[in-house]
Amino acid sequence: MMKPLRAGLVWVGVAIGLFTLTLLLARLGLPEYSHRVHPLALRGASGLPGAMLFNAGAFLLPGIALLLASQALRPSLAGHGWAARIGLTLAQLSALAFGLQGALPLDASGQDEHAMRLHALVWMLWWIAFVPAMLLLALGARRGAGFAAACVAAGALVPLLAVLAPVDAWVGLAQRLVFALWLGWWLLAAAMLSRASTSAAGSAPPARR
Repeated sequence: MMKPLRAGLVWVGVAIGLFTLTLLLARLGLPEYSHRVHPLALRGASGLPGAMLFNAGAFLLPGIALLLASQALRPSLAGHGWAARIGLTLAQLSALAFGLQGALPLDASGQDEHAMRLHALVWMLWWIAFVPAMLLLALGARRGAGFAAACVAAGALVPLLAVLAPVDAWVGLAQRLVFALWLGWWLLAAAMLSRASTSAAGSAPPARR
């Protein structure tokens, strides 16, 4: 049976693989779709061909995989205090909101304002939950200065690219860069938490009989 911490790394890999494959296939059935110009969620807008499959592969299933990964990694932060626990919980909330972007898609016609508002709400929740998660994990995870610096950098760059970056001709590239940064943090966190916990277990003295 796979160890929980190793399972966390595997689930992150599944999320990244699904997300990447879905982006590579995004133009099938809609050749005019552009990764450089168009927001990612626009490809999954209701009414477009293959929208449900795109939303499942780009948002919903990766979000579920990251929730499973974070749950598997939670034991690695046991005994590290409230900051680490709340930080990981907020990171889970960010993963949940990411997945919900696929369950609450945009409306291709632009006439369903309720759908647009719901999608915008989970989009905001995705990055808003991530920022304090990074600050709390940087303070409480106890994984060294490198991990803390990576958390602070991710917590600063994600809202910068998601909200404050120019939204003209390269909005599509900016969004894909911020999603890559977000997923990259998950991969780094899973690798470092798994490695640190495995090393700690390996260095423990053998139990006496």
